[in-house]
Amino acid sequence: MLKVLKTLCIGALAVSATATAAYAEWPKDRPIEIVVAFAPGGSTDVMARAMQPYLEKELGAKIVIVNKPGASGEIAYTYLSQAKPDGYTFSFINTPGYLSMQVQRKLRYDPKSIQAVARIVDDPTAYVVKADSPIKSLKELVAQAKAKPGSVSVGSSGVGTDDHLAMILLESATGVSLTHVPFPGAGETRTALLGNHITTGGLNVSEFASGDTSSVRPLAHFGDKRSPEAPDVPTAQEQGIEVFMSSERGLAARRDVPADIRTKFSDAVKKVVDNPEFKEQAKKLALPLAYLSGEEWEQQMPKRLQAFQDIWNKTPWVQ
Repeated sequence: MLKVLKTLCIGALAVSATATAAYAEWPKDRPIEIVVAFAPGGSTDVMARAMQPYLEKELGAKIVIVNKPGASGEIAYTYLSQAKPDGYTFSFINTPGYLSMQVQRKLRYDPKSIQAVARIVDDPTAYVVKADSPIKSLKELVAQAKAKPGSVSVGSSGVGTDDHLAMILLESATGVSLTHVPFPGAGETRTALLGNHITTGGLNVSEFASGDTSSVRPLAHFGDKRSPEAPDVPTAQEQGIEVFMSSERGLAARRDVPADIRTKFSDAVKKVVDNPEFKEQAKKLALPLAYLSGEEWEQQMPKRLQAFQDIWNKTPWVQ
């Protein structure tokens, strides 16, 4: 009996040593997949592809960006939750959608199975119109909605996303009725706006403040102060409308990915965010960097989740 136990212990130690060695060698001989929960061209996708070469250099591994849009991110988060916990699949997560969907419906995955690795940006939500729109401010948008209830349509990146929740809060704060038009991502929202299919589009500051800004005109953003990335754009509060909303974007893994792998990945992300070359690129892309460790970010989530629960309790949102 003692001989059997001794053999089993030796075997267990050998397996443990092999696993530890494998983790120490991670990543090795395989690309790392990073999932984006929205269509190409949006702020999350742009940020992911901007970070890609820097992460590859830090990790010494190939990074593959995979877009899995739909269901306001649930498709991507379900995919992450079903991936092998071997450190070769990570995903961007976006709040409020990542949290708000937890209060609006039964999910196909357990949120507790996912662990935040790092928050990278905190990007204020903004409403923009086509450059030649007669609407010049958020107050004018509200006035039009009051004059013709239901005539003002708002494009968003999906049900329960930051631009959608901003619309719900705007309705509540001003007493107007708006028509919600969800899309798979910010790129489609912008296209619909430029095609005159919607009155205004919900875009984050980084999505209108970088590149060619001549085709759209921001009415306001819902940050608590003016954004350094768009200093000329007033906040909603400045226009007498007390609505605040932003989109946090960061990376996450399955919670049962070995801790040393998550730490190694998290450290690489922090080095990228601190890299002066990446910071300069982020500035050109108008990405409002706001790094938090995964632990710090997760500590903030219960309070935000409760805030979205409170919104749902007062005004349940629907498609």
